[in-house]
Amino acid sequence: MSLSAFLAQHRRPGAILVTLTHAAGSTPREAGAAMAVSLNATAGTIGGGQLEFHCIDMAREMLSSGERERSLDIPLGPQMGQCCGGRVQVSLRRATSTDLAMQVARERADAEARPAVLVFGAGHTGRALVEALALLPFRVMLIDDRDGVMDGLPAAVTCIRMADPVAALATAPAGAAHVVLTHSHALDYRLTEAALQRGDAAYVGMIGSATKRARFEAGFLRTGGRREALSRLACPIGGADVDDKRPEVIAALTAAELVRSLLRKPEASRGAGAEERAGHDATA
Repeated sequence: MSLSAFLAQHRRPGAILVTLTHAAGSTPREAGAAMAVSLNATAGTIGGGQLEFHCIDMAREMLSSGERERSLDIPLGPQMGQCCGGRVQVSLRRATSTDLAMQVARERADAEARPAVLVFGAGHTGRALVEALALLPFRVMLIDDRDGVMDGLPAAVTCIRMADPVAALATAPAGAAHVVLTHSHALDYRLTEAALQRGDAAYVGMIGSATKRARFEAGFLRTGGRREALSRLACPIGGADVDDKRPEVIAALTAAELVRSLLRKPEASRGAGAEERAGHDATA
């Protein structure tokens, strides 16, 4: 449950909004991380462990006593039972209607700012991948040209049926990730070519084998594609160090690859260079 939904649900008898206002050194979460606490439930997390347990206890004391606001300055050392070594400052205050409105606005802005991931193909691997991505801070779109293959997926996944999925590339957001794993090799090639030709994708991945990649590269170059664009292609997707072609495993490996591509720190991106990507031979 989102923090805004939790706060709305617990307006009576009330909830305490717990926010990390400052984090220095090694800490389990960053400044701005928040959770909400009622007398018998919680939503969100400030990092778990003894820090979180302590803040939950403090919040419930406040709810019972009627106290409206409290500030904590906590070193994360032996006294707290955590060995992080950092220090956090925590704000605890009874949530108001203004806090609820601010949380709704914050969540809306966060959703709009999330990186977009376009997954082409609702086969076994495509469905497993979007189910994994639905739990992560991405805007996830699943695109397929068939009827009845996108039922029963998480609400966080936007399902789009298109007669020609390649048309989705024309309106895709800049900096999006494009993961291609359709039921057709020919369609895979068209989608991957269009994604690479955009030149602004944060990630372009195509499911398949080393042989499939070689055939795609030959055709891409033959029709005028630039060789440097091929360095941005992840094919096969996933990781070469795990020899397991089950859809759920490929989905987990690819989700991790997307996290590294879309959420890595700027300094890590600058130092990464042109990483060689590898993965598994599999079909969607």
